[in-house]
Amino acid sequence: MTGLDAAAGGFSLDTRLATALGSRTAQAIERAFGHRTVGEFLSHYPRRYAMRGELTALDSLPLDENVTIVAEVIEVTERSMRQRRGSIVEAKISDGTGVLTLTFFNQKWRQNELRPGRRGIFAGKVGSYRGARQLAHPDYELFDEEVPRAVGEAEAVLWAQAPIPIYPATSTIASWQIAKSIALVLDGLGPIDDPIPDAVRQSRGLESQRRALEGIHRPGAEGDWKAARRTLRFTEAFVLQTALLHRRAELRSHSAIARRAAPGGLLDRFDASLPFPLTDDQHEVGREIADDLDRAAPMNRLVQGEVGSGKTLVALRAMLAVADSGGQAALLAPTEVLAAQHLRSIARMLGPELAAELIPTLITGQLPAAERRKALLRAAAGQSRLIVGTHALMSEQVTFADLGLVVVDEQHRFGVEQREALRLKGRTAPHVLVLTATPIPRTVAMTVFGDLDVSTITQLPAGRAGITSQVVPVAIKPAWRPRVWERLAEELAQGRQAFVVCPAIDRKTVEDDGEAAAGPGETDAQGDAEGGVAAGPVASVDAVLAELREHPLLVDARIEPLHGRMSADEKDRVMRGFAAGDIDVLVATTVIEVGVDVPNASVMVVADADRFGVSQLHQLRGRVGRGEVPGLCLLMTRALPGSPALQRVEAVAATLDGFELARVDLELRREGDVLGAEQSGGRSSLKLLRVVRDGDLIAEAREHAAEVIAADPRLVHHEALAAAVRRRLDDETSGFLNKS
Repeated sequence: MTGLDAAAGGFSLDTRLATALGSRTAQAIERAFGHRTVGEFLSHYPRRYAMRGELTALDSLPLDENVTIVAEVIEVTERSMRQRRGSIVEAKISDGTGVLTLTFFNQKWRQNELRPGRRGIFAGKVGSYRGARQLAHPDYELFDEEVPRAVGEAEAVLWAQAPIPIYPATSTIASWQIAKSIALVLDGLGPIDDPIPDAVRQSRGLESQRRALEGIHRPGAEGDWKAARRTLRFTEAFVLQTALLHRRAELRSHSAIARRAAPGGLLDRFDASLPFPLTDDQHEVGREIADDLDRAAPMNRLVQGEVGSGKTLVALRAMLAVADSGGQAALLAPTEVLAAQHLRSIARMLGPELAAELIPTLITGQLPAAERRKALLRAAAGQSRLIVGTHALMSEQVTFADLGLVVVDEQHRFGVEQREALRLKGRTAPHVLVLTATPIPRTVAMTVFGDLDVSTITQLPAGRAGITSQVVPVAIKPAWRPRVWERLAEELAQGRQAFVVCPAIDRKTVEDDGEAAAGPGETDAQGDAEGGVAAGPVASVDAVLAELREHPLLVDARIEPLHGRMSADEKDRVMRGFAAGDIDVLVATTVIEVGVDVPNASVMVVADADRFGVSQLHQLRGRVGRGEVPGLCLLMTRALPGSPALQRVEAVAATLDGFELARVDLELRREGDVLGAEQSGGRSSLKLLRVVRDGDLIAEAREHAAEVIAADPRLVHHEALAAAVRRRLDDETSGFLNKS
């Protein structure tokens, strides 16, 4: 429904914001926050509440940040400008301990408003002038000097005690302007059907949606917004889990061809050729996958596991089971380098005889035209039963004879729509297996991967020599930097190889997602943005490459670069040379983050390690220590003592347990980052829900949602919930869910 609800005489949650507020205001709100409908705008909740008698600690305000504060005017003066005509009005506001100056140029009339004793909300960017904090040309709204007329004594007390909502704001839209627009929307809002079933709401003591929206935006007392937030937080968890379970039920309602490995067939022959036994976890996860493949409903399973735990082997066994049944399997990798690496790894594991039967084929966007035509024909004719590729697999030109299984490597690089594009290429719905080497805490798995069954591999294969990690704080101990290159040279002298990873290609270009060259700042890198990092240029492949080639201990070393700006052929040539032992040191960006397997590589040096996230550092470290040669990871950082950046690097060095690091990651980073918003360039669509804090609530909401879906899979008898789920899934396709 759009526009006014004619029957109810009010707006619905789906009403366009332009209808409710006018196009000019709606456009400003959309530019600032992305909200387009009444429902989206009403989910722009206050970040805190102030009281009319409350003041703010002004002496702790950070410089160069936009702030919204409650304070009292203590002094107002006007003076003439020295260098040109005009005057400056300066108003000093205080919290009783600190003082902040408001500065206005050529606005004498401000003196009439900003009289000593007046209190209000002030917003602007904190600057400094002659050592004193100031707000230049701030926005403000003063509280009424008196209790509004025509109210009695009891009402006056309530008015004075009513919390003032402080909203996330921008330099163009102040908190109180948002509050006024919210009030207009609420005043025009028609009846709202509750997405939470009555029985669930009553059992949890929750308010109605309408009352909760009023309570969070226009509370009369502290208890109002607390009760409202409790209701809306559960509503968010419940709708999200219903959306995920609804999609899961939808996926399972499709028909698929059961795929069963033939006795004595490809899978049995492959298992017999393995020079090592499978781990217990690999056996168990393999059994779960085999059971899924044996059903006439499509498998949708996530396999998560430690770096180097053998997820690719588990996936290959599933691909062979499908090939045994006469079908094809496609492995979707996030980068050209990783796709080529997977193809070589699969061919090596299969051996010449099986590889000749299955004809593993690579399809990427940068293949030469002649090779691409041959690859497309092999896939379309069914000649190749194992196909590996990048996003190119989803193009219209790629067709399959009988696509039975889609394996998606590194889930956070692919969205739901991309998975669907591959799914539609099968005659019937193909089975889907998703791999991730980033261990996921249970609450995150429920929130982000709730439409998938989850299997976990924690055991590492026997024979791994292990990895030692060391933080190298070059800002604190600059003399340690030369020792890093000496240590690298010592490993090379023993016939081993090394990686050196940099966050940038050159001084101007930061690597984006390990695939293509991007503009500055387009990366998972964090350090400088947080502060606490010593000044200096970002470590780049070009600069480090030149430094190493000139190092007296490395003059004879074979050192080559690898980054996303290189062509597919160049990258493939370098990776083949490194894997063959023809290159000693690879100076690379995060194109080597996942999937690269060179057992002779013993050293991983990460330059400016503070510019990477916890899980990314854990992934990078996993490129060494993969064979009988012990691994050494040196994390060089310019982060200063006590900074979040140094805490993050130290956390990685302190443990090899990826699941423990995932927990630390949640605590150290903003939640939106963990859920994928920063990687995908958008905002986290979680409003009040926090997976770190609300794990129990998410689990309880999932139980209630499962009961509803079991009784009413299509939500025919839950129209309001169905509408909320549609809105939830619309948010997802905008770029949040399943991209982390």
